[in-house]
Amino acid sequence: MSNRQHPRPIIIDTDPGQDDAVAILLALASADDLDVLGITTVGGNVPLELTTKNALILVELAGRTDVPVYAGHAHPFDRPLVTAEYVHGKSGMDGANQPDPTTTVSDGHAVDFIISQLEDRPGITLCPLGPLTNIADVLQRRPDLADSIDQIVLMGGGHFEGGNTTPSAEFNIWVDPPAAATVFASGVDLVMMPLDVTHKALTSPERILAFENLATPAGRATAGMLSFFERFDIERYGSTGGPLHDPTVIAYLLDPTLFSAKFRNVEIEVVSELTMGATVVDWWQVTGRKPNCFVVSDLDDERFFRLLTDRIGRLRP
Repeated sequence: MSNRQHPRPIIIDTDPGQDDAVAILLALASADDLDVLGITTVGGNVPLELTTKNALILVELAGRTDVPVYAGHAHPFDRPLVTAEYVHGKSGMDGANQPDPTTTVSDGHAVDFIISQLEDRPGITLCPLGPLTNIADVLQRRPDLADSIDQIVLMGGGHFEGGNTTPSAEFNIWVDPPAAATVFASGVDLVMMPLDVTHKALTSPERILAFENLATPAGRATAGMLSFFERFDIERYGSTGGPLHDPTVIAYLLDPTLFSAKFRNVEIEVVSELTMGATVVDWWQVTGRKPNCFVVSDLDDERFFRLLTDRIGRLRP
């Protein structure tokens, strides 16, 4: 579907996660461009109870308690949930140093919320930042609503970079490969932010200090989260900072000129134990399979971080 509205209506499906948190703050700071209809949560980086709590913390931190939060699936349908506290800390947002939320989660299931929004307002963009369990459930229950989705812009997968959870699979896809396969076979206009691009969006002491220097609650929380978050990738990969995976999704909606992409076929491995959850990208178009996804491969990291700092700096208590 192509019926682009302004501000663009979006639903963020997420498992915060420090990088999810920065993506959510970026979206909530961009009301002139993005109409955040709701935030739906899924079990992923940490269990559902914590991802939902973290989403509530973030709408309060952003001063956007008008945005409802709905809890979704706690785990995939056919396999146990795998979490990533070793990256994100016990809370999922270690470093944020925020009080418990006073806002409460909205009644009803996240999947029902997404379905009702698509029924009432065709042309919504879905922004999955975690495992694709909720989004796949929507498409399986209501395949007729695929035409009501303007676009799905998601963070997940890898190509030349390989995986960050197994040698071949990125975390969001590996947690629920069948769900990812459902989404990629849906026929919806897809944009994928794989590790190939997110690993070019690296924090640095100067970039973290820029958030701290905003001297706002959101700026200080962002700096604290990123200082905690980057330690994992620095230790494991020897990188100069931590990759801001999920904010690339929101940045793409705000300014697609920051990115380079190619329209290619992407299939999800759901059988092999060796490569389970791999995103198999036909980059060189050797299979003859029909392209189904814009695969992003590069970004202007300086402009990306300027956008993040500028927008998050707009969030005032």
